[in-house]
Amino acid sequence: MVSSFAELGLSEPTLKAVTELGYEEPTPIQAQTIQLMLEGVDVIAQAQTGTGKTAAFALPIIEKLDPKVRATQALVLTPTRELAVQVAEAFQSYSKYHRVSVLPVYGGQPIERQLRALERGVQVVVGTPGRILDHIRRKTLQLAPVRTVILDEADEMLNMGFIEDIETILKETSETRQTALFSATMPAPIAALARRYMHDAKRITVAAEQKTVSQIRQIYYEVGKRDKLEVLTRILDYETPTAAIVFCRTKLEVDSLGQRLTARAFAAETLHGDLNQVQRDRVMARFRSGQMELLIATDVAARGLDVEHVSHVINYDLPLELESYVHRIGRTGRAGRSGTAISLVTPRERRLWDAIQRTTSGSIQRMRLPTIGDVITRRRERFKETLRETIAEQGLEPYVIMAEELGEEYSPTDLAAAAFKLLLGAAPDETEDKLAEPDEPEKSGAKRPPKRRKDDNRMGPEHGMTRLYIDVGREEGVRPGDIVGAIANEADIPGRSIGSIEIYDHFSLVDVPSNQAQQVINALKATRIRNHKITVTLAKAEKGQNRKKR
Repeated sequence: MVSSFAELGLSEPTLKAVTELGYEEPTPIQAQTIQLMLEGVDVIAQAQTGTGKTAAFALPIIEKLDPKVRATQALVLTPTRELAVQVAEAFQSYSKYHRVSVLPVYGGQPIERQLRALERGVQVVVGTPGRILDHIRRKTLQLAPVRTVILDEADEMLNMGFIEDIETILKETSETRQTALFSATMPAPIAALARRYMHDAKRITVAAEQKTVSQIRQIYYEVGKRDKLEVLTRILDYETPTAAIVFCRTKLEVDSLGQRLTARAFAAETLHGDLNQVQRDRVMARFRSGQMELLIATDVAARGLDVEHVSHVINYDLPLELESYVHRIGRTGRAGRSGTAISLVTPRERRLWDAIQRTTSGSIQRMRLPTIGDVITRRRERFKETLRETIAEQGLEPYVIMAEELGEEYSPTDLAAAAFKLLLGAAPDETEDKLAEPDEPEKSGAKRPPKRRKDDNRMGPEHGMTRLYIDVGREEGVRPGDIVGAIANEADIPGRSIGSIEIYDHFSLVDVPSNQAQQVINALKATRIRNHKITVTLAKAEKGQNRKKR
Protein backbone atom coordinates (compact mmCIF):
# COMPACT_ATOMS: atom_id res chain seq x y z
CA MET A 1 0.00 0.00 0.00
CA VAL A 2 1.27 3.47 -0.92
CA SER A 3 0.82 5.87 2.00
CA SER A 4 2.34 9.07 0.60
CA PHE A 5 2.80 10.89 -2.70
CA ALA A 6 6.57 10.81 -2.18
CA GLU A 7 6.50 7.01 -2.56
CA LEU A 8 5.07 7.39 -6.08
CA GLY A 9 8.30 8.88 -7.40
CA LEU A 10 7.01 12.40 -8.01
CA SER A 11 9.49 15.27 -8.23
CA GLU A 12 10.02 17.83 -5.46
CA PRO A 13 8.19 20.68 -7.28
CA THR A 14 5.15 18.44 -7.76
CA LEU A 15 5.23 17.21 -4.17
CA LYS A 16 5.44 20.80 -2.94
CA ALA A 17 2.36 21.80 -4.96
CA VAL A 18 0.42 18.74 -3.79
CA THR A 19 1.32 19.42 -0.15
CA GLU A 20 0.22 23.05 -0.42
CA LEU A 21 -3.08 21.86 -1.87
CA GLY A 22 -3.63 19.94 1.36
CA TYR A 23 -3.35 16.43 -0.10
CA GLU A 24 -2.06 14.12 2.62
CA GLU A 25 -2.06 10.70 0.99
CA PRO A 26 -3.02 9.37 -2.45
CA THR A 27 -6.48 7.91 -3.01
CA PRO A 28 -6.62 4.31 -4.31
CA ILE A 29 -7.08 5.42 -7.92
CA GLN A 30 -4.12 7.80 -7.61
CA ALA A 31 -1.87 5.25 -5.93
CA GLN A 32 -2.44 2.67 -8.70
CA THR A 33 -2.65 4.90 -11.76
CA ILE A 34 0.22 7.34 -11.19
CA GLN A 35 2.85 4.61 -10.98
CA LEU A 36 1.62 2.89 -14.15
CA MET A 37 1.43 6.13 -16.13
CA LEU A 38 4.92 7.17 -15.04
CA GLU A 39 6.11 3.84 -16.48
CA GLY A 40 4.37 4.61 -19.80
CA VAL A 41 1.72 1.88 -19.49
CA ASP A 42 -1.75 2.29 -21.01
CA VAL A 43 -4.44 2.33 -18.31
CA ILE A 44 -8.16 1.55 -18.21
CA ALA A 45 -9.53 2.87 -14.91
CA GLN A 46 -13.08 2.25 -13.80
CA ALA A 47 -13.78 4.76 -11.05
CA GLN A 48 -16.63 7.02 -10.00
CA THR A 49 -16.50 10.80 -10.09
CA GLY A 50 -15.09 12.06 -6.80
CA THR A 51 -12.38 9.41 -6.36
CA GLY A 52 -9.50 11.73 -7.30
CA LYS A 53 -9.03 10.64 -10.90
CA THR A 54 -8.02 14.10 -12.20
CA ALA A 55 -4.85 14.09 -10.11
CA ALA A 56 -4.33 10.44 -11.09
CA PHE A 57 -3.66 11.42 -14.71
CA ALA A 58 -2.60 15.06 -14.35
CA LEU A 59 0.34 14.47 -12.00
CA PRO A 60 2.15 11.90 -14.20
CA ILE A 61 1.52 14.03 -17.30
CA ILE A 62 3.13 17.04 -15.60
CA GLU A 63 6.09 14.89 -14.57
CA LYS A 64 6.69 13.63 -18.11
CA LEU A 65 6.34 16.93 -20.00
CA ASP A 66 9.43 18.30 -21.73
CA PRO A 67 9.56 21.96 -20.62
CA LYS A 68 11.69 22.89 -23.64
CA VAL A 69 9.04 21.77 -26.14
CA ARG A 70 6.15 24.22 -26.71
CA ALA A 71 4.15 21.82 -28.88
CA THR A 72 1.09 19.95 -27.55
CA GLN A 73 2.40 16.92 -25.65
CA ALA A 74 -0.80 15.84 -23.85
CA LEU A 75 -4.45 15.87 -24.88
CA VAL A 76 -7.35 15.41 -22.46
CA LEU A 77 -10.84 14.82 -23.88
CA THR A 78 -13.85 15.61 -21.66
CA PRO A 79 -17.60 15.39 -22.35
CA THR A 80 -18.50 18.95 -21.24
CA ARG A 81 -16.94 22.39 -21.28
CA GLU A 82 -17.44 22.69 -17.50
CA LEU A 83 -15.31 19.60 -16.93
CA ALA A 84 -12.72 20.87 -19.43
CA VAL A 85 -12.36 24.09 -17.42
CA GLN A 86 -12.19 22.19 -14.13
CA VAL A 87 -9.48 19.83 -15.40
CA ALA A 88 -7.46 22.73 -16.85
CA GLU A 89 -7.65 24.55 -13.51
CA ALA A 90 -6.47 21.38 -11.74
CA PHE A 91 -3.47 21.14 -14.08
CA GLN A 92 -2.56 24.73 -13.27
CA SER A 93 -2.75 24.05 -9.53
CA TYR A 94 -0.68 20.88 -9.70
CA SER A 95 1.97 22.47 -11.96
CA LYS A 96 2.42 25.56 -9.78
CA TYR A 97 6.18 24.96 -9.53
CA HIS A 98 6.61 23.74 -13.11
CA ARG A 99 6.50 25.85 -16.25
CA VAL A 100 3.49 24.24 -17.90
CA SER A 101 1.12 25.88 -20.39
CA VAL A 102 -2.46 24.56 -20.31
CA LEU A 103 -5.38 25.53 -22.53
CA PRO A 104 -9.07 24.51 -22.23
CA VAL A 105 -10.85 24.52 -25.60
CA TYR A 106 -14.62 24.20 -25.92
CA GLY A 107 -17.59 25.54 -27.78
CA GLY A 108 -19.27 28.72 -26.60
CA GLN A 109 -15.95 30.53 -26.15
CA PRO A 110 -14.60 32.88 -28.86
CA ILE A 111 -12.38 30.69 -31.01
CA GLU A 112 -10.00 33.60 -31.74
CA ARG A 113 -8.72 33.47 -28.17
CA GLN A 114 -7.98 29.77 -28.54
CA LEU A 115 -6.30 30.33 -31.90
CA ARG A 116 -3.91 32.90 -30.43
CA ALA A 117 -2.96 30.59 -27.55
CA LEU A 118 -2.40 27.60 -29.84
CA GLU A 119 -0.26 29.71 -32.15
CA ARG A 120 2.00 30.62 -29.21
CA GLY A 121 2.31 26.95 -28.27
CA VAL A 122 0.48 24.96 -25.59
CA GLN A 123 1.81 21.83 -23.88
CA VAL A 124 -1.49 20.47 -22.51
CA VAL A 125 -4.82 20.87 -24.30
CA VAL A 126 -8.04 19.97 -22.46
CA GLY A 127 -11.18 20.07 -24.53
CA THR A 128 -14.47 18.70 -25.77
CA PRO A 129 -14.37 16.42 -28.85
CA GLY A 130 -16.34 18.80 -31.06
CA ARG A 131 -14.06 21.79 -30.55
CA ILE A 132 -10.91 19.63 -30.77
CA LEU A 133 -12.12 18.35 -34.16
CA ASP A 134 -12.80 21.92 -35.24
CA HIS A 135 -9.18 22.87 -34.54
CA ILE A 136 -7.90 19.75 -36.32
CA ARG A 137 -9.88 20.67 -39.45
CA ARG A 138 -8.60 24.24 -39.26
CA LYS A 139 -5.07 22.81 -38.88
CA THR A 140 -4.60 24.99 -35.80
CA LEU A 141 -4.00 21.98 -33.53
CA GLN A 142 -1.31 19.49 -34.49
CA LEU A 143 -1.62 16.16 -32.67
CA ALA A 144 1.47 14.42 -34.10
CA PRO A 145 3.65 15.53 -31.13
CA VAL A 146 1.08 14.30 -28.57
CA ARG A 147 2.59 11.62 -26.35
CA THR A 148 -0.33 11.11 -23.93
CA VAL A 149 -4.09 11.02 -24.53
CA ILE A 150 -6.65 10.93 -21.71
CA LEU A 151 -10.29 9.99 -22.24
CA ASP A 152 -12.02 11.38 -19.15
CA GLU A 153 -15.56 10.17 -18.32
CA ALA A 154 -15.61 8.01 -21.44
CA ASP A 155 -19.07 6.58 -20.72
CA GLU A 156 -20.52 10.08 -20.60
CA MET A 157 -18.89 10.89 -23.95
CA LEU A 158 -20.51 7.73 -25.31
CA ASN A 159 -23.92 8.84 -24.02
CA MET A 160 -23.45 12.21 -25.71
CA GLY A 161 -22.66 10.60 -29.06
CA PHE A 162 -18.95 11.47 -29.19
CA ILE A 163 -17.51 8.01 -29.90
CA GLU A 164 -16.99 8.59 -33.64
CA ASP A 165 -15.40 11.98 -32.93
CA ILE A 166 -13.04 10.36 -30.42
CA GLU A 167 -11.97 7.74 -32.95
CA THR A 168 -11.29 10.45 -35.54
CA ILE A 169 -9.16 12.34 -33.01
CA LEU A 170 -7.21 9.24 -31.94
CA LYS A 171 -6.36 8.49 -35.57
CA GLU A 172 -4.64 11.89 -35.75
CA THR A 173 -2.25 10.96 -32.94
CA SER A 174 0.85 8.81 -33.02
CA GLU A 175 0.41 5.06 -32.54
CA THR A 176 3.21 5.17 -29.96
CA ARG A 177 1.21 7.46 -27.68
CA GLN A 178 0.25 6.47 -24.15
CA THR A 179 -3.52 6.29 -23.61
CA ALA A 180 -5.49 6.32 -20.37
CA LEU A 181 -9.25 5.83 -20.25
CA PHE A 182 -11.35 6.75 -17.20
CA SER A 183 -14.99 5.72 -16.94
CA ALA A 184 -17.51 5.13 -14.16
CA THR A 185 -19.03 2.24 -16.14
CA MET A 186 -17.65 0.05 -18.92
CA PRO A 187 -20.32 -0.42 -21.61
CA ALA A 188 -19.52 -2.57 -24.66
CA PRO A 189 -18.71 0.33 -27.06
CA ILE A 190 -16.16 1.73 -24.58
CA ALA A 191 -14.56 -1.68 -24.12
CA ALA A 192 -14.36 -2.07 -27.91
CA LEU A 193 -12.79 1.38 -28.25
CA ALA A 194 -10.16 0.41 -25.69
CA ARG A 195 -9.31 -2.79 -27.55
CA ARG A 196 -8.86 -0.94 -30.85
CA TYR A 197 -6.77 1.98 -29.68
CA MET A 198 -4.93 0.86 -26.54
CA HIS A 199 -1.90 -1.42 -26.18
CA ASP A 200 -1.62 -4.03 -23.39
CA ALA A 201 -3.64 -1.78 -21.10
CA LYS A 202 -3.68 -2.45 -17.37
CA ARG A 203 -7.18 -2.58 -15.87
CA ILE A 204 -7.88 -0.79 -12.57
CA THR A 205 -11.21 -0.90 -10.76
CA VAL A 206 -11.79 1.28 -7.72
CA ALA A 207 -15.05 1.32 -5.81
CA ALA A 208 -15.90 4.63 -4.16
CA GLU A 209 -15.64 4.28 -0.40
CA GLN A 210 -18.69 5.15 1.67
CA LYS A 211 -18.09 8.16 3.89
CA THR A 212 -19.97 8.63 7.14
CA VAL A 213 -21.14 12.14 7.94
CA SER A 214 -24.49 11.23 9.49
CA GLN A 215 -24.14 13.61 12.45
CA ILE A 216 -24.43 16.60 10.10
CA ARG A 217 -27.72 17.75 8.59
CA GLN A 218 -27.12 17.71 4.84
CA ILE A 219 -29.44 19.52 2.43
CA TYR A 220 -29.21 20.85 -1.11
CA TYR A 221 -30.94 23.28 -3.43
CA GLU A 222 -31.12 22.98 -7.19
CA VAL A 223 -30.39 26.44 -8.61
CA GLY A 224 -29.78 28.12 -11.93
CA LYS A 225 -26.18 29.23 -12.41
CA ARG A 226 -27.17 32.88 -12.82
CA ASP A 227 -29.28 32.80 -9.65
CA LYS A 228 -26.62 31.39 -7.32
CA LEU A 229 -25.82 34.67 -5.57
CA GLU A 230 -29.46 35.59 -4.98
CA VAL A 231 -30.23 32.05 -3.80
CA LEU A 232 -27.27 32.18 -1.40
CA THR A 233 -28.41 35.47 0.15
CA ARG A 234 -31.96 34.13 0.48
CA ILE A 235 -30.67 31.01 2.25
CA LEU A 236 -28.49 33.10 4.55
CA ASP A 237 -31.49 35.27 5.45
CA TYR A 238 -33.52 32.14 6.18
CA GLU A 239 -30.90 30.10 8.04
CA THR A 240 -29.30 33.08 9.89
CA PRO A 241 -26.08 31.18 10.69
CA THR A 242 -24.05 32.22 13.71
CA ALA A 243 -20.89 31.47 11.70
CA ALA A 244 -20.64 29.91 8.26
CA ILE A 245 -17.91 28.86 5.84
CA VAL A 246 -18.84 29.30 2.17
CA PHE A 247 -16.68 27.21 -0.17
CA CYS A 248 -15.79 28.28 -3.72
CA ARG A 249 -13.67 26.40 -6.23
CA THR A 250 -11.20 29.15 -7.20
CA LYS A 251 -9.46 32.15 -5.66
CA LEU A 252 -11.11 34.47 -8.18
CA GLU A 253 -14.57 33.22 -7.22
CA VAL A 254 -13.73 33.63 -3.52
CA ASP A 255 -12.72 37.27 -4.02
CA SER A 256 -15.70 38.01 -6.28
CA LEU A 257 -18.25 36.43 -3.94
CA GLY A 258 -16.69 38.15 -0.92
CA GLN A 259 -17.02 41.56 -2.57
CA ARG A 260 -20.62 40.93 -3.63
CA LEU A 261 -21.70 39.72 -0.18
CA THR A 262 -19.97 42.66 1.52
CA ALA A 263 -21.81 45.02 -0.84
CA ARG A 264 -25.03 43.43 0.42
CA ALA A 265 -24.06 44.25 4.02
CA PHE A 266 -23.03 40.73 5.08
CA ALA A 267 -20.07 40.59 7.45
CA ALA A 268 -17.79 38.49 5.22
CA GLU A 269 -14.04 37.90 4.85
CA THR A 270 -12.10 35.86 2.28
CA LEU A 271 -9.45 33.19 2.73
CA HIS A 272 -7.35 31.64 -0.03
CA GLY A 273 -3.80 30.60 -0.88
CA ASP A 274 -2.64 34.07 -1.95
CA LEU A 275 -2.94 35.46 1.60
CA ASN A 276 0.25 35.58 3.62
CA GLN A 277 0.36 34.23 7.16
CA VAL A 278 -0.23 37.60 8.80
CA GLN A 279 -3.34 38.21 6.69
CA ARG A 280 -4.58 34.67 7.29
CA ASP A 281 -4.13 35.03 11.07
CA ARG A 282 -6.03 38.33 11.06
CA VAL A 283 -8.96 36.85 9.13
CA MET A 284 -9.14 33.78 11.36
CA ALA A 285 -8.94 35.87 14.53
CA ARG A 286 -11.94 37.90 13.36
CA PHE A 287 -13.85 34.75 12.46
CA ARG A 288 -13.13 32.98 15.73
CA SER A 289 -14.09 36.04 17.78
CA GLY A 290 -17.43 36.38 16.02
CA GLN A 291 -16.65 39.76 14.43
CA MET A 292 -17.78 38.35 11.08
CA GLU A 293 -20.39 35.75 10.26
CA LEU A 294 -19.18 34.49 6.86
CA LEU A 295 -15.81 33.10 5.81
CA ILE A 296 -15.51 32.66 2.02
CA ALA A 297 -12.75 30.15 1.31
CA THR A 298 -11.15 27.68 -1.09
CA ASP A 299 -10.53 24.06 -0.14
CA VAL A 300 -6.81 24.72 0.13
CA ALA A 301 -7.20 27.60 2.56
CA ALA A 302 -9.66 25.69 4.75
CA ARG A 303 -7.37 22.69 5.28
CA GLY A 304 -6.66 22.35 8.98
CA LEU A 305 -9.27 24.89 10.11
CA ASP A 306 -10.60 24.03 13.55
CA VAL A 307 -13.33 26.45 14.64
CA GLU A 308 -15.83 24.93 17.04
CA HIS A 309 -18.73 27.36 16.57
CA VAL A 310 -19.27 26.97 12.79
CA SER A 311 -23.02 26.39 12.45
CA HIS A 312 -23.17 26.08 8.65
CA VAL A 313 -21.01 25.00 5.73
CA ILE A 314 -22.21 26.06 2.29
CA ASN A 315 -20.92 24.59 -0.97
CA TYR A 316 -21.38 27.56 -3.29
CA ASP A 317 -19.38 25.53 -5.84
CA LEU A 318 -19.43 21.75 -5.60
CA PRO A 319 -16.03 20.16 -4.99
CA LEU A 320 -14.61 17.95 -7.71
CA GLU A 321 -13.70 15.13 -5.32
CA LEU A 322 -15.63 13.26 -2.64
CA GLU A 323 -12.77 13.69 -0.18
CA SER A 324 -13.10 17.45 -0.49
CA TYR A 325 -16.85 17.27 0.13
CA VAL A 326 -16.36 15.24 3.31
CA HIS A 327 -13.57 17.56 4.44
CA ARG A 328 -15.67 20.65 3.81
CA ILE A 329 -18.78 19.60 5.68
CA GLY A 330 -16.63 18.30 8.51
CA ARG A 331 -15.89 21.93 9.41
CA THR A 332 -19.32 22.08 11.10
CA GLY A 333 -20.89 19.85 13.74
CA ARG A 334 -17.71 19.84 15.83
CA ALA A 335 -17.26 19.33 19.57
CA GLY A 336 -20.65 17.64 19.87
CA ARG A 337 -22.54 20.55 18.33
CA SER A 338 -25.14 20.25 15.60
CA GLY A 339 -24.24 21.46 12.13
CA THR A 340 -25.79 22.03 8.73
CA ALA A 341 -24.18 21.46 5.32
CA ILE A 342 -25.87 23.16 2.35
CA SER A 343 -24.98 22.58 -1.30
CA LEU A 344 -26.06 24.65 -4.30
CA VAL A 345 -26.38 22.34 -7.32
CA THR A 346 -26.66 23.73 -10.84
CA PRO A 347 -28.18 21.65 -13.65
CA ARG A 348 -24.73 20.93 -15.14
CA GLU A 349 -23.49 19.65 -11.79
CA ARG A 350 -26.21 17.05 -11.31
CA ARG A 351 -24.02 14.16 -12.46
CA LEU A 352 -21.25 15.18 -10.07
CA TRP A 353 -23.81 15.63 -7.29
CA ASP A 354 -25.29 12.18 -7.94
CA ALA A 355 -21.82 10.69 -7.51
CA ILE A 356 -21.34 12.54 -4.22
CA GLN A 357 -24.70 11.34 -2.93
CA ARG A 358 -24.02 7.73 -3.90
CA THR A 359 -20.79 7.63 -1.95
CA THR A 360 -21.90 9.57 1.12
CA SER A 361 -23.81 7.76 3.82
CA GLY A 362 -26.59 9.63 5.56
CA SER A 363 -29.61 11.32 4.04
CA ILE A 364 -29.11 14.39 1.85
CA GLN A 365 -32.46 16.13 1.50
CA ARG A 366 -33.48 18.31 -1.42
CA MET A 367 -35.09 21.51 -0.15
CA ARG A 368 -37.48 23.94 -1.73
CA LEU A 369 -36.06 27.43 -2.04
CA PRO A 370 -37.39 29.60 0.82
CA THR A 371 -39.82 32.28 -0.32
CA ILE A 372 -39.74 35.84 0.97
CA GLY A 373 -42.71 34.83 3.10
CA ASP A 374 -40.70 31.97 4.62
CA VAL A 375 -37.87 34.36 5.46
CA ILE A 376 -40.29 36.81 7.11
CA THR A 377 -41.92 34.04 9.16
CA ARG A 378 -38.54 32.65 10.28
CA ARG A 379 -37.29 36.15 11.18
CA ARG A 380 -40.39 36.86 13.26
CA GLU A 381 -40.21 33.52 15.08
CA ARG A 382 -36.59 34.13 16.01
CA PHE A 383 -37.40 37.66 17.08
CA LYS A 384 -40.13 36.35 19.40
CA GLU A 385 -37.67 33.87 20.86
CA THR A 386 -35.19 36.70 21.45
CA LEU A 387 -37.91 38.66 23.24
CA ARG A 388 -38.63 35.70 25.52
CA GLU A 389 -34.94 35.39 26.36
CA THR A 390 -34.69 39.14 27.06
CA ILE A 391 -37.69 39.02 29.41
CA ALA A 392 -36.15 36.06 31.24
CA GLU A 393 -32.89 37.97 31.73
CA GLN A 394 -34.65 40.74 33.69
CA GLY A 395 -33.08 44.24 33.86
CA LEU A 396 -36.07 45.85 32.11
CA GLU A 397 -36.88 48.48 34.78
CA PRO A 398 -35.90 51.62 32.76
CA TYR A 399 -37.96 50.39 29.83
CA VAL A 400 -40.95 49.48 32.01
CA ILE A 401 -41.15 53.14 33.10
CA MET A 402 -41.16 54.27 29.47
CA ALA A 403 -43.84 51.71 28.59
CA GLU A 404 -46.03 52.84 31.50
CA GLU A 405 -45.77 56.48 30.42
CA LEU A 406 -46.80 55.67 26.86
CA GLY A 407 -49.41 53.24 28.16
CA GLU A 408 -51.54 56.19 29.20
CA GLU A 409 -51.88 57.15 25.49
CA TYR A 410 -51.80 53.80 23.65
CA SER A 411 -52.77 50.20 24.23
CA PRO A 412 -50.01 47.71 25.12
CA THR A 413 -50.66 45.91 21.82
CA ASP A 414 -50.15 49.07 19.74
CA LEU A 415 -46.99 49.94 21.68
CA ALA A 416 -45.51 46.49 21.14
CA ALA A 417 -46.45 46.49 17.44
CA ALA A 418 -44.79 49.89 16.90
CA ALA A 419 -41.63 48.72 18.67
CA PHE A 420 -41.55 45.56 16.54
CA LYS A 421 -41.93 47.59 13.36
CA LEU A 422 -38.99 49.83 14.32
CA LEU A 423 -36.79 46.86 15.17
CA LEU A 424 -37.73 44.57 12.28
CA GLY A 425 -38.22 47.19 9.59
CA ALA A 426 -40.77 46.99 6.82
CA ALA A 427 -41.56 43.51 5.56
CA PRO A 428 -40.51 42.92 1.93
CA ASP A 429 -43.30 42.65 -0.60
CA GLU A 430 -43.93 38.90 -0.89
CA THR A 431 -45.52 39.33 -4.31
CA GLU A 432 -42.19 40.51 -5.75
CA ASP A 433 -40.36 37.22 -5.24
CA LYS A 434 -38.61 36.56 -8.56
CA LEU A 435 -36.52 33.55 -7.59
CA ALA A 436 -37.70 30.13 -8.72
CA GLU A 437 -36.37 26.62 -8.89
CA PRO A 438 -34.25 25.97 -12.03
CA ASP A 439 -36.07 24.58 -15.02
CA GLU A 440 -39.36 25.45 -13.35
CA PRO A 441 -41.94 26.10 -16.10
CA GLU A 442 -43.55 29.50 -16.07
CA LYS A 443 -47.02 29.34 -14.58
CA SER A 444 -49.70 29.72 -17.19
CA GLY A 445 -51.38 33.08 -17.04
CA ALA A 446 -48.57 34.55 -14.94
CA LYS A 447 -48.32 38.28 -15.40
CA ARG A 448 -45.18 39.25 -17.30
CA PRO A 449 -43.36 42.47 -16.47
CA PRO A 450 -44.19 45.24 -18.91
CA LYS A 451 -41.77 45.58 -21.82
CA ARG A 452 -39.83 48.78 -22.26
CA ARG A 453 -40.61 50.85 -25.30
CA LYS A 454 -37.64 51.81 -27.44
CA ASP A 455 -37.91 55.40 -26.20
CA ASP A 456 -38.07 54.37 -22.54
CA ASN A 457 -34.84 54.83 -20.60
CA ARG A 458 -35.95 53.18 -17.39
CA MET A 459 -38.87 51.62 -15.57
CA GLY A 460 -40.43 53.11 -12.45
CA PRO A 461 -39.62 51.81 -8.97
CA GLU A 462 -41.17 48.59 -7.74
CA HIS A 463 -44.14 48.58 -5.38
CA GLY A 464 -43.12 49.71 -1.90
CA MET A 465 -39.91 51.33 -3.16
CA THR A 466 -38.96 54.99 -3.63
CA ARG A 467 -36.42 56.17 -6.18
CA LEU A 468 -33.65 58.52 -5.04
CA TYR A 469 -31.45 60.77 -7.17
CA ILE A 470 -27.70 60.98 -6.38
CA ASP A 471 -25.68 63.64 -8.19
CA VAL A 472 -22.64 61.47 -9.05
CA GLY A 473 -22.37 58.86 -11.76
CA ARG A 474 -20.13 56.93 -14.11
CA GLU A 475 -17.85 59.87 -14.92
CA GLU A 476 -17.03 60.12 -11.22
CA GLY A 477 -16.10 56.41 -11.16
CA VAL A 478 -19.20 55.32 -9.25
CA ARG A 479 -20.11 51.62 -9.20
CA PRO A 480 -23.22 49.87 -7.80
CA GLY A 481 -21.20 48.54 -4.87
CA ASP A 482 -20.22 52.10 -3.86
CA ILE A 483 -23.87 53.12 -3.61
CA VAL A 484 -24.90 49.97 -1.74
CA GLY A 485 -21.99 50.38 0.66
CA ALA A 486 -22.78 54.04 1.37
CA ILE A 487 -26.45 53.37 2.09
CA ALA A 488 -25.82 50.21 4.11
CA ASN A 489 -23.08 51.79 6.24
CA GLU A 490 -24.48 55.28 6.76
CA ALA A 491 -28.23 54.62 6.87
CA ASP A 492 -27.91 51.23 8.60
CA ILE A 493 -30.10 49.52 6.01
CA PRO A 494 -29.29 45.93 4.93
CA GLY A 495 -27.78 45.91 1.45
CA ARG A 496 -30.22 43.20 0.40
CA SER A 497 -33.13 45.62 1.00
CA ILE A 498 -31.84 48.03 -1.64
CA GLY A 499 -33.51 47.73 -5.02
CA SER A 500 -32.57 48.66 -8.56
CA ILE A 501 -29.50 50.85 -9.17
CA GLU A 502 -29.01 52.71 -12.45
CA ILE A 503 -25.80 54.64 -13.10
CA TYR A 504 -25.63 57.36 -15.76
CA ASP A 505 -22.86 59.74 -16.80
CA HIS A 506 -23.25 62.30 -14.00
CA PHE A 507 -25.99 60.98 -11.74
CA SER A 508 -27.39 57.73 -10.36
CA LEU A 509 -30.81 56.42 -9.40
CA VAL A 510 -31.40 53.94 -6.59
CA ASP A 511 -34.58 52.37 -5.21
CA VAL A 512 -34.91 52.06 -1.43
CA PRO A 513 -37.83 50.94 0.78
CA SER A 514 -40.35 53.82 0.84
CA ASN A 515 -40.57 53.89 4.63
CA GLN A 516 -36.79 54.41 4.83
CA ALA A 517 -36.29 56.88 1.98
CA GLN A 518 -36.06 59.96 4.19
CA GLN A 519 -33.76 58.09 6.56
CA VAL A 520 -31.39 57.46 3.64
CA ILE A 521 -31.55 61.10 2.47
CA ASN A 522 -30.73 62.38 5.97
CA ALA A 523 -27.95 59.84 6.53
CA LEU A 524 -26.15 60.62 3.26
CA LYS A 525 -26.07 64.42 3.68
CA ALA A 526 -22.43 64.43 4.82
CA THR A 527 -21.34 61.34 2.91
CA ARG A 528 -18.83 61.10 0.07
CA ILE A 529 -18.83 58.49 -2.70
CA ARG A 530 -15.56 57.99 -4.53
CA ASN A 531 -14.31 61.08 -2.65
CA HIS A 532 -17.10 63.22 -4.15
CA LYS A 533 -19.49 65.05 -1.84
CA ILE A 534 -23.00 64.02 -2.81
CA THR A 535 -26.53 65.39 -2.75
CA VAL A 536 -29.41 62.96 -2.43
CA THR A 537 -33.00 63.92 -3.23
CA LEU A 538 -36.24 62.26 -4.26
CA ALA A 539 -36.03 61.51 -7.98
CA LYS A 540 -38.39 63.35 -10.32
CA ALA A 541 -39.54 62.10 -13.70
CA GLU A 542 -37.41 63.78 -16.36
CA LYS A 543 -38.62 63.73 -19.96
CA GLY A 544 -36.90 64.52 -23.18
CA GLN A 545 -33.38 64.03 -21.83
CA ASN A 546 -30.99 61.78 -23.61
CA ARG A 547 -29.39 59.76 -20.86
CA LYS A 548 -26.48 57.47 -21.57
CA LYS A 549 -26.82 54.43 -19.34
CA ARG A 550 -23.95 52.17 -18.46
